[in-house]
Amino acid sequence: MSPRNLEEVLKAAGNTVEMLRNSQIPAYVYPVVPSEYSNWRSEQWASNNTAVLYDQSHHMAELTIEGPDAFKFLNWLTINTFSNFAVDKAKQMVPCSYDGYVIGDVILFYLAENQFLLVGRAPAVNWVQFHAETSGMNVSFIRDDRSPSNTGGRAVTRRHYRFQIQGPNAPKVIEVLNGAPMPDLKFFNMDAITIAGRKVRALRHGMSGAPGLEIWGPYEERDEIRAAIVKAGKDFGLREVGSRAYPANTMESGWIPSPLPAVYTGDKMKAYREWLPATSYEATGSIAGSYVSPNIEDYYVTPYEMGYGPFVKFDHDFIGREALEKKSKESNRRKVTFEWNADDVAKIQASMFKPGEENYKFLDLPLANYGSSSFDMVTKNGKLVGLSMFTGYSYNERAQLSLGSVDADIQEGDQLTLVWGEPNGGTKKLSVEPHKQMEVRVRVAPVPYSGRVRETYVSGGWRAHGTAA
Repeated sequence: MSPRNLEEVLKAAGNTVEMLRNSQIPAYVYPVVPSEYSNWRSEQWASNNTAVLYDQSHHMAELTIEGPDAFKFLNWLTINTFSNFAVDKAKQMVPCSYDGYVIGDVILFYLAENQFLLVGRAPAVNWVQFHAETSGMNVSFIRDDRSPSNTGGRAVTRRHYRFQIQGPNAPKVIEVLNGAPMPDLKFFNMDAITIAGRKVRALRHGMSGAPGLEIWGPYEERDEIRAAIVKAGKDFGLREVGSRAYPANTMESGWIPSPLPAVYTGDKMKAYREWLPATSYEATGSIAGSYVSPNIEDYYVTPYEMGYGPFVKFDHDFIGREALEKKSKESNRRKVTFEWNADDVAKIQASMFKPGEENYKFLDLPLANYGSSSFDMVTKNGKLVGLSMFTGYSYNERAQLSLGSVDADIQEGDQLTLVWGEPNGGTKKLSVEPHKQMEVRVRVAPVPYSGRVRETYVSGGWRAHGTAA
């Protein structure tokens, strides 16, 4: 009989790492949204220089949580404090396992009293839904999964459209749409604006070093709202961004989207593994990269490694609190950007044009990830000192970059070695071709990498007037 849930899948596989490293899941696809509207280089450039429209309507799951216990239920599931949380605010919610390792993250919107909306990738949404069903707290939920990667020609419908208007000219575009200046909101606060005569919910956000908005509403209004944004943006250089350029912007802003969910081990996690179906993200996902350990727990990450240390607040009881109190006193790896040596990148690409010679692992542009979760070795004098976890190219910076973590004693500016490609010619993943490994010189750089983002988005700029913690 075929496995019915994740627990049975793991027992049948024997070794969890081998199962995930050789997963037969197809390459990850950002669904429905065209790959390019113009070209991904110009679309990346516009995010930093004019204005862009990101369509986030399809690649994330949504979970609405309602009920008298909704507030305390969600606070119990996250490292974040809720002492400063109120209606019309949002947070980057980070749930952890009982052992203090990251499950995933979502954006949590406080829509109304006893009503919240979670938006993000499947691992965190799955975890919250499981507890909504099993905790005994007085909450209910509505789930809307991401759109299928392959629609088979069928129409796709979601509960909500979700757009972002970003870039230096975003406030001008929004003023034309709204007939009034963009609301003067703190970071991650919400209000409403008017587009095409319709009231639209809006979140103050920013992904390019300038303030912008994330907006959403009923999916049946999507085409009307989109057309109005495109029309309003024509005089301000607005470009629609396709699914190739969109995920690569994280290289500049510094967010690691897809850590491995820490759910595969532990007796306390068994009930959850039995709840997760054999077709779940956790059961079918893949691990890619040069780092190989037989122990799946070596792939788990703490909030501190992911840059979420400031979010951890011990002012409430939450799953993983005891473990994180211990980890907070330890020396943890920290998140950094790795700037790849341009000559080494060119050598990787050149190997694809040498008939009869073994090539290096293909380095796709602008996004080079080829697994659900990536783990490439980063070494110093042959010793493992960190991991590269998300890799892509920034046209704005003219640089191949990756995001990851390093040991506490590694300094900004240090020259390290990143091993690109998998050992022994590569695994059996569908996204992997036969190849040889390449040692790439990398320089440790700050997060965010973009100086503009660091100066205006993180420290001292408009974002500093609010918090997403």
